[in-house]
Amino acid sequence: MLDWMMRLPDSLEQKPWQDIAVIEGESKMRYVTSVERLAFQRGIELGIQQGEQIREQRGAQKGAARIIQRLLTKRFGPLDAETLTRLQTATYEQLESWAENLLDAATLGEVFKDN
Repeated sequence: MLDWMMRLPDSLEQKPWQDIAVIEGESKMRYVTSVERLAFQRGIELGIQQGEQIREQRGAQKGAARIIQRLLTKRFGPLDAETLTRLQTATYEQLESWAENLLDAATLGEVFKDN
């Protein structure tokens, strides 16, 4: 908080941090401020939320790819390795577009048009 009240010379500005480092070294325990603890906890919570969202998105994406694969196979027969790879690496938006194209496509190539 001292740095909020006045600007210290560089040598004095580093002194409190050097003292903390010495104390931490003596006690083998790092000093963690309440702000650091709260920030750390918030970071963990955000990480968990992001992980859950990513897992849900990937699950939806894999499910959509599986359904489109089954529909394509039923309509056009066994799929080649390139098409299977394309389905597995597609974005959710691409899969949605291909699913719509599948309704009117006469050939496998028409399903993947504009993508």
